[in-house]
Amino acid sequence: MLLSPFEWMIAKRYMLPGRGEAFIALVAGISLVAVSLGVAALVIVMSVMNGFRAELFDKIVGLNGHAIIQAYGGRLGNWQEVLQDVRKTPGVTRASPLIEQPLLATFNGRVEAILARGNTPEDILRLKPQLKAGSLAPLKAGADQVAIGSRLAQNLGVQVGDTITIINPQGRSTPFGTVPRQIGYQVAAIFEIGVYDYDQAFVVMPVADAQTLLLTGDTIGMIEVTTTDPDRVGEIMAPLTRQLAGQAVVTDWKTINASLFEALAVERVAMFVVLSIIVLVAVFNILSSLIMLVRAKTRDIAILRTMGATRRSLTKIFVTAGFLIGALGTGVGVILGFIFLFFRQPIVRAVELLTGQNLWDPSIRFLTELPSRTDPVEVTVICVLSLVLSFLATLYPAFKAASTDPVQVLRYE
Repeated sequence: MLLSPFEWMIAKRYMLPGRGEAFIALVAGISLVAVSLGVAALVIVMSVMNGFRAELFDKIVGLNGHAIIQAYGGRLGNWQEVLQDVRKTPGVTRASPLIEQPLLATFNGRVEAILARGNTPEDILRLKPQLKAGSLAPLKAGADQVAIGSRLAQNLGVQVGDTITIINPQGRSTPFGTVPRQIGYQVAAIFEIGVYDYDQAFVVMPVADAQTLLLTGDTIGMIEVTTTDPDRVGEIMAPLTRQLAGQAVVTDWKTINASLFEALAVERVAMFVVLSIIVLVAVFNILSSLIMLVRAKTRDIAILRTMGATRRSLTKIFVTAGFLIGALGTGVGVILGFIFLFFRQPIVRAVELLTGQNLWDPSIRFLTELPSRTDPVEVTVICVLSLVLSFLATLYPAFKAASTDPVQVLRYE
């Protein structure tokens, strides 16, 4: 719908305030601001929701793999053979032995529940990007060196070089009963994965040290598996599920974290619908401002009609005037959204300082920082939604203006 120079000149004139039209200009300005805020809110919330899901997936799956093969009874005796079979399975890119056991750790009178995690040297080195202090090099079998999460180190008051005592309640049996097993381990490194539950509980050590601590002999509890496609993990692991039936259970990341990711998906859709209503309300402001403009310009419209302006021209003029408000608001909203996302962490800290409230408690939100991941397709959908609603809001006032009868209007002038 191309505009002629005449139509564009009139449209620009109607978008600028004239004498006695300050209220109409105010409503139009409010409409622009409302559209901007609505679009910005949609961009911000959807990016944060995407970032939250992506960060959780990257951190949880990056640490625990796409699937876990867990032995019945917690001990897999022939794990070397099973490990070889897993590695030969089409679609499996990595498979590693893993030991996890809830225990207790003490330091200077402080006691914390921990999750002792026995990893291979290769898996331990994967923590290098998350290191906050110390080195992973000393974590070798028999060295009694461990790496612990940053929150656990904070709760215990531990620094690199300190020695913590790990207590295994299932100790050795003696004539006087079961004596808990206590072994001292020097903290060689402190890491921060970014997931609160992990940073608060994980104590990582070599597999051999974990076997010694837990008195399990040459057995492991589970095998961690990474596949070529996490979305097809069930299909890839299906042959192993049949092969290991009765010996071990195969659980993928979708099953382990099903409730969390399903809740995020539902919340994401709900937030999009709710925030779209803000844009809809802003569009009604465009509608009301155009209706007032048509009523204020009734005499001008009648004169234009007598001068030869067609109904089509008048429709295009008022559609353009209203649509430009929506288009400008959409553009400003996208820019505001990106600015907020870029400075999101300083903004959160500033609001926390002003209100005295912890807006992003990692013990509740899982992640230590507000995440963000912008999807260009979603931003495009938001922009199209805003522009389409803005265009629809202009149709009634434009058709009303086009249907103005100049004879009836000018008869009483």
